Amino acid sequence: MDDKTIKENIEMMKDVLISHVPFAKAIGMEILDAEKGKAWMRIPYDKKLIGNPDTGVIHGGVITSALDNVSGVAVQLALPERMAIATLDLRIDYMKPATPEKDLTAYSECYKVTRNIAFVRGTAYHTDIEDPIATCVGAFMLAANRAMPTQETVEKNLMGKGGS
Repeated sequence: MDDKTIKENIEMMKDVLISHVPFAKAIGMEILDAEKGKAWMRIPYDKKLIGNPDTGVIHGGVITSALDNVSGVAVQLALPERMAIATLDLRIDYMKPATPEKDLTAYSECYKVTRNIAFVRGTAYHTDIEDPIATCVGAFMLAANRAMPTQETVEKNLMGKGGS
């Protein structure tokens, strides 16, 4: 994708991300910036996101969701055209608790795209990416809508397994 197409996709992706992932809208996710294969997202601090009322720290699931979503956006921006994708694997390493009252920023880079899989790494942080709350590595299946077998494929598989 050229820079103009990337910028157009970023504007589209802001709406697509929110409309296709109701949870993203519910927690206030917004894309801050993006470029080819990279994306930055923010989730404003909100008391409804607190996981432990005694500490005021946001729930780890919010951090996981942020890293998963920003990674998906990075994958979309690394591809030559938009297509259905699905998270295959996402490993999260939590480094420290988030700080109460601070917004969460998430960054991800799609560093490798093969015919069927895209690979990402990302970081969740407050203001300094060098001081991470959590990091992730993951893999996304490309053209995820291909996973549904056609009737012809089902019949061939049945024929090969002793079916008529």
